[in-house]
Amino acid sequence: QVQLVESGGGLVQAGGSLTLSCAVSGSIYSINATGWYRQTPGKSRELVATITSGGSAYYADSVKGRFAISKDNAKNTVYLQMNSLKPVDTAVYYCNVFLVPSRLAAPLDLWGQGTQVTVSS
Repeated sequence: QVQLVESGGGLVQAGGSLTLSCAVSGSIYSINATGWYRQTPGKSRELVATITSGGSAYYADSVKGRFAISKDNAKNTVYLQMNSLKPVDTAVYYCNVFLVPSRLAAPLDLWGQGTQVTVSS
């Protein structure tokens, strides 16, 4: 069984920084891609950033230049460094992982439990 555990959310003033972490544990053969999404009440979940197994990163226009996604393959952990935070960044942030649990298994698309990020003005 595979688990995703998120951490790092909280309350920060505008202009501040936070780092989110998503640790993947359990049966893991390969992690193909990981990403961060966010959601506010009444709105659809939106993509924030993704990173492939090869390290290629993609960012939503709204966070380019302010957020950075990275991963530590040895720890099976993905990070989201968030700088110059704005009140509009306030949301629940979710980790998403696309992985293969064992060599002959079908890939899994997994979500973390979500972590609240609140940016005050």
